[in-house]
This record gives sequence, C-alpha cells and structure tokens, in this order.
Amino acid sequence: MLSIAHEGEVVPLQNPVVPLRVVAAGECMLELSRHGELWRLGTAGDSFNTALYLQRLGAQVRYFTALGQDPFSEEMLQSWVQEGLDTSLVLRDPARLPGLYAIRTDDRGERSFYYWRQHAAARQLFRLPGIDAALQAAAQCDLLYLTGITLSLFDATERRRWVELATQVRRQGGRVAFDPNYRPRGWASAAEARAAMESIAPLISILLTTNEDEKILFGHRRTLDAFTHWRNAGAGEVVVKLGVEGAAVQSSTHTAQVAVPEVVRVVDSTGAGDSFNAAYLATRLGGASISEAAHAGNLLAGAVVQVSGAIIPAAQMPCLIVPLRDSL
Repeated sequence: MLSIAHEGEVVPLQNPVVPLRVVAAGECMLELSRHGELWRLGTAGDSFNTALYLQRLGAQVRYFTALGQDPFSEEMLQSWVQEGLDTSLVLRDPARLPGLYAIRTDDRGERSFYYWRQHAAARQLFRLPGIDAALQAAAQCDLLYLTGITLSLFDATERRRWVELATQVRRQGGRVAFDPNYRPRGWASAAEARAAMESIAPLISILLTTNEDEKILFGHRRTLDAFTHWRNAGAGEVVVKLGVEGAAVQSSTHTAQVAVPEVVRVVDSTGAGDSFNAAYLATRLGGASISEAAHAGNLLAGAVVQVSGAIIPAAQMPCLIVPLRDSL
C-alpha cells in the first residue's frame, strides 16, 4: 500500500496515480525458484514484474505480450486478472508456450538464471493476428514502459515498431520509461544492443538503469558518465540504481543520491530493480520529488530482496510513506 505523510499522520492512498494509464510490454515467463528441497512454479519477467508492482501501487496497467493457449498460459492470465491487470493487450499463439526460466541463488542472495525461451509465444508478438489493433490501443496511454530485454526478443524490423509506438505515445502527450536491463545472451553483440537502445533514447522521459549495466554496456565507471551519456542521447530524467548504495537521480533541474534506509539480509535479489522501477514511477508520476521517488524505490526493492522469487505476496508489500509535492 502506498501512503502519504500528511500533518503528522499516515493517510492511505488507494489510487495515488489515477488516472495514470500504463502499458508495460515484454515477456512474462514461468519461473522456477527453489524453496528448500522443493521448487516452486511462479510467473515473472522484468517488464511484467514492474507492471504488477505498478498495479499494486494504484496504476491502471495493461500488459502487452503474447501467450499460448495451453493450461499454463490460462493460469497465468487468471492470476493477472486476479491482481487487477488489464489483459486486453495479450495476444495468443496456439502453436507456442510461455518461456521458462529457473533461478539459483548463492549464499549472498545473488542469482543465476537458466532459460528455456527461444520458442516462447512472446517472440511471435508482431506476427500474430490483432497486433495492429493492439499497437493502436497501446498508444492511448499515459506511460509506456519498455526494457532492453523486451527489445532483445525481436529482430531489427520488429524493434522499430516499439520505437514507432513510443513516438506515438510521446506525440499524444504520454511519457516513456525505459530500463536498459542489459543481458548479453539476448543480443548478437553489445554494439547491436547499444544501437537499439540509443534509437529509443530521444523518446525516453525516465531512464532507469544500473551502475553494472552502464559499466558492461557503455564502459561508464562513474554515475556522472551515465547521466551525461543518457541526457545527451535525449533522455529527460536519468535514474542509476546502485544496489546497496541506493540510487542516484538527475532531472533537468536537480541531482540527488539517495541511500537505502537500512541494510537488509538479501535472500534473493531477483526483481529488485524491477520493483524499484515501479515504486519510483508510481510516486514520481504521482507528484513526488526525485529524492522521494528514489526513497520509495529503495523501500520496495528492500522488501523484495528478502523474499525468494521476483514477486512478493501482496500482504508483504511495504507501506511507502512519501509526501507527494512536486510535479515532473
């Protein structure tokens, strides 16, 4: 639950970002996570994780993807509807299944991923009936959320369709948020990834990256280098997630670094960055300052890393106390 501090009290906000209409695009997969000697089957994916947390924080979220027509896909859709997600932009491929991945974590909570997703339905998105109507509907949003992983699922021609969608959203007064979320195995080369991300950079309202991605993909050793690179590329606001050190943010008028409120025991870091993104976007677009939004992101990410898997139970969502004052 998201809350606002007001005259010494904590007042619940049922819908802090309404009428914020969000479209998040990408792939949701079946997720295997280990619990003792047993493995639990859940669902997750970088853009989906952010979409779900945004929905829980009060946004009206449509998830844009493709699934199969199998029992696993049906169960995924049912669980999304139960969470309140709008599934009207989910296309169906009768010949394919959802992707699958397994997580293994070490003693520090750092995770390794193992994927079975090359023939997933989501990769067929732009070849399915109904895609043109879905793109047209998706353009009618206040916020479009994309990631580098989403771009990596498609070829160069299909990636241009995401750029076209982002262009339409911006023309109609909406915003675009983007997380590079660089995974080398998803790209033919780092150069291909850089070119794809930089093609969408001028359309980005809020860029949410990590210090590790910046080092690997662009060779940036300092937060300032990431700020300069993305602002010069056209991004309006740049957030650099720094792990246990919190986050650094630069807007057109302010720069801030926000530490984590407390150091927590990391059980599983899966979904930490995705949940940070959701809390940052929900509070920032709800009127919070960059510092307040980064604080909210740190709080939610801190809760997520203490639970195994990318999605924590709804009952364990933290109360985010954020005074909403400034406009974006």
